[in-house]
Amino acid sequence: MNIPQHIVLFPDGNRRWAREKGLNTLEGHMQGYKNLLDFSKWCKNKGVKVLTAFGFSTENWNRSPEEVSYLMNLLEKCLIDNLESYNKNGTCVRVIGQKDRLPKSLQDAIIKTEESTKNNSSLFLNLAISYGGKWDILNAVKKIVEEKISVDDINEKLFDSYLSTAGLKDPDLVIRAGGEMRMSNFVLWQAVYSELYFSSKYWPDFTEQDLDLALQEFDKRSRRFGK
Repeated sequence: MNIPQHIVLFPDGNRRWAREKGLNTLEGHMQGYKNLLDFSKWCKNKGVKVLTAFGFSTENWNRSPEEVSYLMNLLEKCLIDNLESYNKNGTCVRVIGQKDRLPKSLQDAIIKTEESTKNNSSLFLNLAISYGGKWDILNAVKKIVEEKISVDDINEKLFDSYLSTAGLKDPDLVIRAGGEMRMSNFVLWQAVYSELYFSSKYWPDFTEQDLDLALQEFDKRSRRFGK
């Protein structure tokens, strides 16, 4: 089977999953977090090298203060509580997004986790926190302008090096759970030729068998990149 080397994940549907079960929506986020930990292990075991998961978008700041606070604490927990596991499993963790907007304790957790796992290479896990595809592109443009790079020197390869995913292969497969069929301002530049796979299952119900179905579908597709 042709395994995608870089998977992008939309772990969507946590709140709807909780509501349908009569639970507080925050419990949906907790279950989604637990499923993400399992998903990263499934990917590693199947030969995926890079996993980029949407944790918190630039638009998510518009949610209630209670939910935003809960998600910030949950993301911090995701980093600190699993640090030993990341190193044991050879996972290199990197956070992409507007780190300066995050709470100080989360920023500290990011620095500690990135430094501790930087030499791991079995799986590269990118967590997108306060991330938006448009922000990523605009941020790259600002850096290029600030460095006064000549217009003649600007090309796609150079632009790639200024994105938050610099140094990583473009995603091969985008998986979105939750029934929605859109990119929602995520890796807009990087996913231009990614294969898209949408699952109707809410993220907390997404299983390893569902991942297998996505991989089987990816294996069937012919990637021509416009040729």
